[in-house]
Parts: sequence; C-alpha cells; structure tokens
Amino acid sequence: MTLPGESQKSRLQQRLNWVFNPLQLMETSTKEHGEFFTLRLTTDNPLVFISNPQAIQEIFTTPSEYFDAGRSNELLRPLVGDNSLLLLDGETHQRQRKLLTPPFHGERMKAYSQIITNTTQEVISNWEIGKPFSVREAMQEISLRVILQAVFGIVEGERFTKLQKLLCSLLELSGSPLRSALTFFPILQVDLGSWSPWGQFLRKREEIHQLLYTEIQERRENFDSSRDDILTLMMSARDENGEAMTDVELRDELMTLLFAGHETTASALTWAFYWIHHLPDVREKLLNELNDIDENTDQNEISRLPYLTAICQETLRIYPIAMITLPRMVKTPTTIMGYEFSPGTLLAPCIYLTHRRPDLYSEPDKFKPERFLERQYSQYEYLPFGGGNRRCIGAAFAMLEMKLVLATIMSQMDLKLLENISVKPVRRGVTLAPSNGKWLVAIGKRERVKNLVKV
Repeated sequence: MTLPGESQKSRLQQRLNWVFNPLQLMETSTKEHGEFFTLRLTTDNPLVFISNPQAIQEIFTTPSEYFDAGRSNELLRPLVGDNSLLLLDGETHQRQRKLLTPPFHGERMKAYSQIITNTTQEVISNWEIGKPFSVREAMQEISLRVILQAVFGIVEGERFTKLQKLLCSLLELSGSPLRSALTFFPILQVDLGSWSPWGQFLRKREEIHQLLYTEIQERRENFDSSRDDILTLMMSARDENGEAMTDVELRDELMTLLFAGHETTASALTWAFYWIHHLPDVREKLLNELNDIDENTDQNEISRLPYLTAICQETLRIYPIAMITLPRMVKTPTTIMGYEFSPGTLLAPCIYLTHRRPDLYSEPDKFKPERFLERQYSQYEYLPFGGGNRRCIGAAFAMLEMKLVLATIMSQMDLKLLENISVKPVRRGVTLAPSNGKWLVAIGKRERVKNLVKV
C-alpha cells in the first residue's frame, strides 16, 4: 500500500509541529499534498488527514465493523478512563451510546434551557462595569456550572465546590501548547511526586474519582427515580439484557461528560464573543435580531433565531474546537476514493481543512455568518461535531447552550473589545482554543430585556 502524501520530516518534528503549530502543519501539508496526506504523530500507525467531502461521506457511511475508532483515542484514556464512550468500539460502544442517549433527547432540552439561562444571569450579575475580564474564565464558569447542574441536579455544597475547582485545575494542566505536550509525549507521563506535572494530574484525578464515587454511592443508597438530572437517567438506563451501568462505567462516563461537556463549549463561546465584538456589523445584526424578543419569548423561539444560529455555526466553522474527527482505525482492507488502506491505518476526516475549502466557503478566512443563511451544507461539508456513528451525542446540548448564553448576555450587557488586542488560535490539550487574556469589558447594562427566556 502506498500512503498518500507522506511528510518527509521525522516523527519527532511532526509531533512537535502538531503540538505547537497544528494549523500551520495542516495548511502546509495540504498545499504540498492536497486533500489526502499522511502524518505519523502519536503512534507508529500512519494517520491520514482527509478533507474531501466525498471521502468523508464514504468514511462516515462505511459499516462500523470496518473500523475501530475507540482504539485510536488512547491519548484520552488517562483523562476519561477505559469505559468512556470515546474509547469503546463495536457492540460495547453501541450499548453505551444507547444508555447515554436519553439525557440528550430533544424533550430534555427545555429543562436544560432554564439551567443555562439562570446560570448565565447569575455569573454576569457579578461583572464589574468598566473592568476588563477574561472571557474564557467567565465562559468556563458558566459552562462548568451548567454541566454540573445538568449532570447532578445541584451545584451547591462542599462536594460540588471542590469538584468545580478540581476540574478547572486539572484542565489547566494542559491549558497551553507547552503543557499539552504532556498529552502527546507519553515519555513525560512519569509520577515524580506531587510537584511534577504528571504527579499533579494523577492526584487531582484521584480526588475527582473519589468525589464521583461518593456521589454515585449516595444515589444508589437513596435512589430517587423522579429526579431528572443526567446521572439519575444514566443510573436508570438498562441495556437489552436489563443490565445497568456499573460504578466504574458511570465514573468514566461522568468524567467524559464533565470535560467534553464544558471545556469545548467554553472555547466556542469565547470565540463567538470575540467575533461579535471584533466585527461591528455582526454585533449590530445580532442586536437587531435580539431586539425582537421579550420576556414572553420561549427558548424554542430563541434557539431558532436565524442570525444567532448562523453566528454559532460560523464560530464552529472558522476555528473548530476539534481539528479532526475521532480517527478511524482500519480493521479490514478498505478503499476510499480509490485509495486502498490496509489494517492499522488511521483515517482522520479533517474538520479544520474541510471548513477552509474555498470551493465550499468563499473567503474561508473571513468570519461571515451570512454564508449559513445563504446555503445549507451537508454533514460531510460541515462537521464540527464529527459524524457517522461517532458524532458527539451532546451536539444539540452544546448548540443550545451557545445560543442561550449569547442571547442572554448580548441582551443584557453592553460589551466592548479592547483596542490592539490580538486573539489567536492556540492548542489547549487535544482542542483548538482562543488565546487567553482580558480583552472584553462591560461598559453598561441593556435594560430592554429583563427575563430573556421563559420556560
């Protein structure tokens, strides 16, 4: 088998570029080799980046028995555990996905809407007028409190305060490209005591695990089926054999939800606030649309606002939080658009490069929400949440949260971007995020809308 467009750089150079300059690496590689190119990044297995929509369609629609996707996510195992949906394949993956789907069903969204709106209003009530603030920290506070309340039904008490602090500090251990190297270079994953980065990670993770086990144990001893939080729904779910998830399975899925369910949304919201205030026309159009809503407008109407939706879509297009989908490891010799791939090859539909194709998105480097009002893109052309049987189960939740947080804040606060501020995409763990900094300031309150969402 001849692999498409193999890089001539050493594996170490490729991996370093992937950690510190991922966008440049992808852009340079696609200029040199086109829609298919091969890198060797984290294992000996070749990783083929693919940005052709037809090829992506063939991958997403190929029967799951041809690929393993869980096996290719070994980097995430230390964080989310062996039983995470992200690391499972085959029947085990199908079982766990079915058990986890009910909390994210459309009917559940109404309850989450109230949580999102109330939490947002609580957080912004503490913002000081005239004082620049870190958008990322504010969005992380909102998204973490939202996911904690959605998962556990409560965010008060010593346990949840401690859990909130531990989750934030654990994420900060990979909060920059340099600190992210710990994820991509297993040789650095050595426990040299609590002062060492990996030692800190292991100790914080163990504390989180113990908090989760305590919560699970208390729920089992005093189970209340009338509760509607995600943990209760997970504990109530049964597979085809009538079996429930074990404590370890619950722990790993909770770790997955808590990290994937708030860190990514916080990054997307931070980008959205940057673009809205960086481009006056975008801000003006959004405010005009929001002026048409009042305290009697319910969350379903807000979630359908076309320009607000387009802003969220364009935010996830221009700098997608996940740069590639979960790679598929070939199990059976597979042909994709004429390329023959042998077992062990990793196929990675590239979200970032697909979203930057000029034949799909005119002026791809520009933030233009209007493009989503003028054209409908297929799930193989626009794929911020991945696709196929590995599409993010929390996609609807994430989009709802983005829309309601943006609508709530933009309706109630006047914000301004500080001049001469540069916000750039940087690696944050396995994701792409906006650079840190205090670049937004609240200059006043908008009085027009008192209670944005009526549920």
